[in-house]
Amino acid sequence: MKVKPFKDIDTALRIYYTYPEIGNKEIKELFGELANSTMSNYKKAVREVQAERGVLTSQRNTVNTEAAYEVWGIDVKDLEQRREKLIKLGL
Repeated sequence: MKVKPFKDIDTALRIYYTYPEIGNKEIKELFGELANSTMSNYKKAVREVQAERGVLTSQRNTVNTEAAYEVWGIDVKDLEQRREKLIKLGL
């Protein structure tokens, strides 16, 4: 799935490790302002994967964070390595 680039590594990691499920607020924080239709398409793709895997969410308007990152192509392990390297370089 093609998605808008996320804002920054720190935000992506914070959201991933803070919220087991994410909704519109966290998605906007992750990607910036999105049209309602775009956000709906993002969540729809995640819900399809969740349905295949039998993953449920506790709220109607949220999606599983781990599934969402996978569908949206956000590799958490890679982000962690990049963040560590940036810290080592003092950037």
